Amino acid sequence: MPTQPLDGIDRRILVALQGNARLTLQELAALVGLSPSPCARRVRLMEEAGIIAGYAALVDQARVGLPISVFASIKLERQREEDLDRFAQAVRRWPEVADCYLMTGQRDYLMRIVVQDIEAYERFLKDKLTRLDGVASIESSFALGQIKRSHILPLV
Repeated sequence: MPTQPLDGIDRRILVALQGNARLTLQELAALVGLSPSPCARRVRLMEEAGIIAGYAALVDQARVGLPISVFASIKLERQREEDLDRFAQAVRRWPEVADCYLMTGQRDYLMRIVVQDIEAYERFLKDKLTRLDGVASIESSFALGQIKRSHILPLV
């Protein structure tokens, strides 16, 4: 599905919503220099086109008892489509996996796993990841700190 072209007003709307998705329509319209009705139409069109994929609250993982981020590089035994699909389907079911990317290079996947402690990561490995057919190797790295994490795309 082709993406609709974004003009400057659309980009300003997206920047404003990325910064605060709880803006009222009146506040958003004022920020981007439109009246509420055309602003609402633009937002609706971007939602329908999938440009705005949804709205969510950003939760601080440490404050909810999940302070550990582990980055795991996964290599599969084979990179056939059915193996890649099976892996992706399993990962989507695991709530500990916050992010997962199919990669180029030495490894097939890079995942960010969020857990409460090292023991929880060990359980995740033993009960889920290592039991999945087709996993050849797993390389884990524990994040010591977070320097930057952003959900805001550089649209301007």
